[in-house]
Amino acid sequence: MKGDLKCISGLYVGLVLTLYACTVIVQLDAASETKTCFQKKSPCFLKKQTCPNQCPSFSPPNGSSKSCVVDCSNPICKATCRNRKPNCNGKGSACLDPRFIGGDGIVFYFHGKRDEHFALISDVDLQVNARFIGLRPSGRNRDFTWIQSLGLIFGPNKKTFSLEATKAAKWDQQVDHLHLSFEGTEISLPKRDSSAWSAPGGYIQVERTSDINSVLVTIPDIAEIWVNVVPVTKEDNMIHKYGRPENDCFAHLEVQFRFFRLSPNVEGVLGRTYREDFKNPAKPGVAMPVVGGEDRYRTVSLLETGCNACVYSGGSGSLDKIEPLLLNQNTIDCTGGSSSGVGIFCKK
Repeated sequence: MKGDLKCISGLYVGLVLTLYACTVIVQLDAASETKTCFQKKSPCFLKKQTCPNQCPSFSPPNGSSKSCVVDCSNPICKATCRNRKPNCNGKGSACLDPRFIGGDGIVFYFHGKRDEHFALISDVDLQVNARFIGLRPSGRNRDFTWIQSLGLIFGPNKKTFSLEATKAAKWDQQVDHLHLSFEGTEISLPKRDSSAWSAPGGYIQVERTSDINSVLVTIPDIAEIWVNVVPVTKEDNMIHKYGRPENDCFAHLEVQFRFFRLSPNVEGVLGRTYREDFKNPAKPGVAMPVVGGEDRYRTVSLLETGCNACVYSGGSGSLDKIEPLLLNQNTIDCTGGSSSGVGIFCKK
């Protein structure tokens, strides 16, 4: 009899624990946001994706380091986590002076020239130009350069958006060094994490990913751009012998792109690396493989679409030729284990 009571008691405890665990799981799932893919050509068309527990929100609260991302072009059709700031070691990134990682995953440097503009991306319906700042210490045969601003031209009506790091003599962590404008009009974005702005008609959205100096720019169905403003520090200056003056910390941008679609003929310093026929001239084994192209990608100004190799046409080209990009673009975060990847496994 006592044995039977112990058995019944054990079954009861097990049932209670199981019900409790199921309740917790349901509560966690309920707290996670979901999104459905409506892109008809997507392998995930009409499939609902739920954010992981490690990053339950697409726009997480202040202080969160990860947010949820849905990639409708990925056949796994599973929401994953991503860093909220540019990953300078991920594909589509442009950081430092400037160090790029192309769509082919190869690291290369493009120095350009200070106070000039170059097309990073030039496609049928999107062009992204960059203005370089820099200096040339005595005895050097080229400039040290950094990306100071981005100019975006997109869509059939050639909408324009610019984002720049404002000049500062000394870096102040409490000051917002970002200046944003849409169609030539300055954008006022509250200085708090997750504050957002959207253009009339929803052509472009901007969301802060920290209180100041970091944003995510989204052009729906075309691209996402993570941006962070940083200075050239005294340590950087000493290590690389930049010769940075005392009255300018060379505030500049760290950038990472994620594309939803690109045409097979995409061009630009970075854009060309996403082409299937691109052969990267960066020499393997070289510490700083410098890739040229200044003459091909130089533009007259930040918002000028013309260059020797530019292909932007305001979307007037055949949209049938624009294909979804099915590449893993490394905007993921691997701190949550293998489940954090977008179709890949994270390894230490």
